[in-house]
Amino acid sequence: MFTTRNVCRALPRAATAVRPGPVFFHFFHTTSRVAVKAGDSIPDLDVLVENSPGNKVNLSKELTGKGLIVGIPAAFSPSCSESHIPGYLNSNQLKDAGQVFVVSVNDPFVMKAWGATLDPNGTSGVRFLGDPTAEFTRALDLHFDGSAMFGGDRSKRYALVVEEGKIKEAHVEPDNTGVNASTADKA
Repeated sequence: MFTTRNVCRALPRAATAVRPGPVFFHFFHTTSRVAVKAGDSIPDLDVLVENSPGNKVNLSKELTGKGLIVGIPAAFSPSCSESHIPGYLNSNQLKDAGQVFVVSVNDPFVMKAWGATLDPNGTSGVRFLGDPTAEFTRALDLHFDGSAMFGGDRSKRYALVVEEGKIKEAHVEPDNTGVNASTADKA
């Protein structure tokens, strides 16, 4: 494979003159990026959509008080439809959570249909938002390569407790899709 010497040889002279010695470790690292954490602001993006492509939602502007953002890998998937989101919809603490949004890397039509399936009367107040390009999900660094199962990038399963536009608590599933750390009783 490549040796440190070969990597250094490929660099311009100025780069090797500034930092003599091996620079191998500056190009290749195994440390993963840090996902969103307590104290971070909600990304100020007009990319989420509700019910139709033209109805943009910016959560940094919507969540000025108390709220909850629940991220899921896929609408209509078994875990999301049978336990994760119904756990929130049936929770006695839902009304105390403030504004609640469910976000998935799906189009607005899928999210509208899924929301109507889970909350047919729309009485919960939970809003179902699509993130069709995964831009919001990437801004939170809560995406993963779901190509094998879902056909492309997807959202990790998470629950973000928000107050005054800042994340107060981040509950992210360590394996991306499990249903444990992000359940209604833990968020």
